[in-house]
Amino acid sequence: MSANLIVGQSGGCTAVINATLAGVLDQATAEPGVNGIYGMLNGVQGLLDGDVVDLRAQSADTLSRLRATPSAALGSCRFKPDEDQCQRILEVLRRLEIRYFLYIGGNDSADTSSRLGRLAQESGYELCVVGLPKTIDNDLPFTDHCPGYGSVARYLAISTLEAGLDTEAMRRFDPVKIIEVMGRDAGWLAAGAALGKREDADAPHLIYFPERHLEVDRFLDDVQSVYDRLGYVVAVVPERITDPRGQVVARSAEPTFVDAFGHAYFDSPAAYLVQEVQARLNLRARFDKPGTLQRMSMPLASEADLGEAYLCGRAGVTHALRGESGAMVTLVREAGETYRCGTGLAPLDDVANSVKLMPPEFINDQGNFITPSFLEYARPLIGAPLPRYARFERKRVVSAQP
Repeated sequence: MSANLIVGQSGGCTAVINATLAGVLDQATAEPGVNGIYGMLNGVQGLLDGDVVDLRAQSADTLSRLRATPSAALGSCRFKPDEDQCQRILEVLRRLEIRYFLYIGGNDSADTSSRLGRLAQESGYELCVVGLPKTIDNDLPFTDHCPGYGSVARYLAISTLEAGLDTEAMRRFDPVKIIEVMGRDAGWLAAGAALGKREDADAPHLIYFPERHLEVDRFLDDVQSVYDRLGYVVAVVPERITDPRGQVVARSAEPTFVDAFGHAYFDSPAAYLVQEVQARLNLRARFDKPGTLQRMSMPLASEADLGEAYLCGRAGVTHALRGESGAMVTLVREAGETYRCGTGLAPLDDVANSVKLMPPEFINDQGNFITPSFLEYARPLIGAPLPRYARFERKRVVSAQP
């Protein structure tokens, strides 16, 4: 007996979230057990308003380009439905005769999916709910890594390396650069900025993590030490980091915004640290904040990441048709010298609102850089080898000396 399937996208967009959607569509189209294939526009928030499209009606040309298109083709949301809204969502699903509900998202999306699945079960509505992992933050538990992370890590590794060359060249004007990356609670993105570093002179020279407190005095000592050695400094900081008192390192300790899931957003720590460098070290400094650019670059997307995102989409449909509800697809790294990755399942209840932090063995004892263990973990995720740039040996002509 055929049944209808619906899929949606939620949370921050990535370069590969549409590859997961393409995997869902390809697998669902190939399954005789799937009849209608629908898409929620702007996740469950749009579903509440009946904003649903027929994905079988999309043109072949559009579908052929989906896998290599960044952002969320169905639109996304950051929306936490209350109990009444969950009931209304189920009513929409009943009207559409949906039996398979697939939601592509992160921690908060797992919470929404889990609640809908429990509510459907309590009401006697036959609905199979499967979560598909998506987050550049790489902080979902029970999965080796998350679709989206490999691509943003590749972007940050190359961009940080190039920002370092700029700072090296401009050292006599602004010798200190601070790069502020995303990553609210975990330092996976900040760590990824180091994946292009091959020599001491290469950026980044310092990295700080939400898992460790940042002492501003110690930070300034670190910057001065690198400057004394190289004549320029590139440091990477996450968008939120706290001092030893637990207060956010920023111009103001008060959040600028709190979302529906209780996540607080603060002023830029990089902007504050630049002021401290200039005032207390008398070194001209500036900061770069790639913002959403870091998660949207298709030219710098990791082929490994794109392939695994697609694999998760196909696996999600397969598990849904087996009736394996209330679970999220995971990526499982296989043993062996050659990197390979398969899929598994984890309970949505266990994934919901949980955060996987950087393990201690990935951060050095000083708390200001990564370890070789992190490099071994992360390098397979970013795909093809990163570029190598030229640097002249600085052997001065003796006769030119004054």
